[in-house]
Parts: sequence; C-alpha cells; structure tokens
Amino acid sequence: MSEKKRVLLAMSGGVDSSVAAAILQEQGYDVVGVTMQVWDYSKTECSIEEGNGTCCSSIDVDDARSVADHLGIPFYVINCENEFKQNVIDPFVQSYLKGETPIPCVNCNTYLKFDYLIDKMKELDCDYLATGHYAQIKESPLTGRKSIVTSSDDWKDQTYFLFTLDPSIVEKLMFPVGDWKKPELRAYAEKLGLPVAKKKDSTGICFVGKNDYSKFVEKMAPEETKTLSGDLRLYPGGEVLAQHAGTHKYTYGQRKGLGVSWSEPLYVIKIESDTNTVWLGTEEHLYSSEVKVKNLNLLDDIQDGESLRVKIRFQHRGSDAVVKKTEDGVTLNFVEGQRSVTPGQAAVFYRSNQLVGGGWIQ
Repeated sequence: MSEKKRVLLAMSGGVDSSVAAAILQEQGYDVVGVTMQVWDYSKTECSIEEGNGTCCSSIDVDDARSVADHLGIPFYVINCENEFKQNVIDPFVQSYLKGETPIPCVNCNTYLKFDYLIDKMKELDCDYLATGHYAQIKESPLTGRKSIVTSSDDWKDQTYFLFTLDPSIVEKLMFPVGDWKKPELRAYAEKLGLPVAKKKDSTGICFVGKNDYSKFVEKMAPEETKTLSGDLRLYPGGEVLAQHAGTHKYTYGQRKGLGVSWSEPLYVIKIESDTNTVWLGTEEHLYSSEVKVKNLNLLDDIQDGESLRVKIRFQHRGSDAVVKKTEDGVTLNFVEGQRSVTPGQAAVFYRSNQLVGGGWIQ
C-alpha cells in the first residue's frame, strides 16, 4: 500500500477479532483496537460466571488488551453499559413480555458495534471500522456498490445479524476473517502465539449465557409489567389444559416443559400476551407458508414478486419465498411451509450469497 490506512477494530477478547487484528496489521493497516464494556457481571441480576462462555466481560477486556499488547497496537476501552441497557437489555425484556422471542445480537450490532463505533471511528480519525464477524464485503454484480455477502464458513456465517445496518456505512466496513474457516483461524492464532488462541467461543446470549433466560426477564422487568399467570389452551377448540406462570417462559415450537399430558405430542404454536394465553397444538399446526414482516431495512433494492432465499432464524438454512410488498412491510410466501415461525425473530433476505436486507416477523 502506498499509504497506510487507519482502521478501528472492535475487539471482543475472542480469537476471531484477535486474528482480525493480526491480519490487518500484516496487510499494512494502522490498527487501533477498541473494546466495549457493556455489562457489569457483578450485578445481582446476572448470575453468569464471567468469561465462562460469555463475551464483553472484564476478563474479555483483559484478553483483548493482552492481544493488543502482543501485537503492539494502541487499545481503548469504552464504557457502553448505559447504551447497552437502553438498546439491548430493555428491548430484550419487553420483547419476551410481549410473547416474542428476541434476538438481542441484532440490536447490539445495530446500535453499538455499527452505530456507536462508527462515531468513534470518525473521532479517532480512522478510515474504516473492522470486526471479527464471519461475513465479507464485495462489489454487487448488479450495482457495482459494496455489499455484504456470506462468509466462506457456512456454519459460522453471521450475516443474519447484520441486516439492520445502514447501507451508507458498508463501504467503511471490513471483515478480515470472513474468508477464513474456523479451524484454520485457530491454527493461525497459535502460530502467531496470540494469548487467546485456545480460548473457547462465546455461547448463548452474552448477558444470560446458559442460564434460565426467564429468570433474567423476571428480575429485570418492572413490577408493573411483569407477566401474570394464564391459560394453556388447546388449538383450535380452546380447551383449557392447565395454567402457566408467565408467557415469557414459552417460545414457539417448544415441546418440553409444558406440564400437560395429551394423546399426541403438543407444541407451543401461539402466544397471546394481551390475554396471557399460550396455545398448544400438534405437529401439523407448527407450519406456516405465509409470513408477515414489518420494519424492513434494505441494503439493496428488492422487486415486488421477486423470489429470494429467506432465513427465519440464525441457524435456519434458508428457504425460497416470493416477496410481496405491503404498506407496512412485506408478505413472504414460502414454497414450502416453515416450522415454528416466531414473532420477534428476523426474516433475512438473500439474493444468492448477497445480504439484501430483512425485517421483523409479526
């Protein structure tokens, strides 16, 4: 490179962003590391042992600092606890209280990693913002504009969580590990002697971990909004099968822990928070061919009636659906019925391997 470019790199303390730092440095970029302190694990609301399958804990901050020291790059810690609670924790709790199943990682990406840090990128006079996400930036063959496409590692691909990004910032983003496979990345980290080369990946929701999310919701919910007990009813007749202790304890497609006995396996097929009713049905009632989606964010234009590949949850492989525009979003008509379509989750659209956008399932 004829001139060094300055890159602000979001470092989580994990192996992905650590290798991203090394790659950028090797490519000649002037790398500045930054970690967001988003959650105080000493709070009584959270019973996770920090660093045990979490991210953004004080241990992770220390790990990120160790990597920065190892590579000899400047490193900053930004306290974002207030922003995190306002934009991630509070919507997460409210979503469960409304009978939805939220995905807080999307809000974290939207309002912190790719909003708050874009401002920090400008403040620190950086040219780009980089992260350790498994995604890639490539030119669209249709428009020639920079676009987000899926990573080389299908299992680790994280483009599902990026559909809410502002299209105008895509040209300022870098995903250095997007064309790497995870085993190769770990081997490279060991070769470089990075302190986090053998560190376990974070799992689950960072502020809940492997613990009971319903207890977290109960602790964080305002007293006046806490969910009351209600009926477990059988679809479609409406027979009351039992009582439940809160709609936030259930999610669409759930079979275990229902506390009812029936001649056939029963599943949660609908949650009505306004009446505190959880509807149970048999396997056949789990499938939907038509899905309504609102609050769209598009990274590229879509045509009315266009067929796109749509993912309705993170680990969903994606299925073909025809997109019909409506006044407040789109209606998706899937070629094959989809199991356990869940309000609060995202429907994310792809044209081949290009991330086109998405919206929230209603």
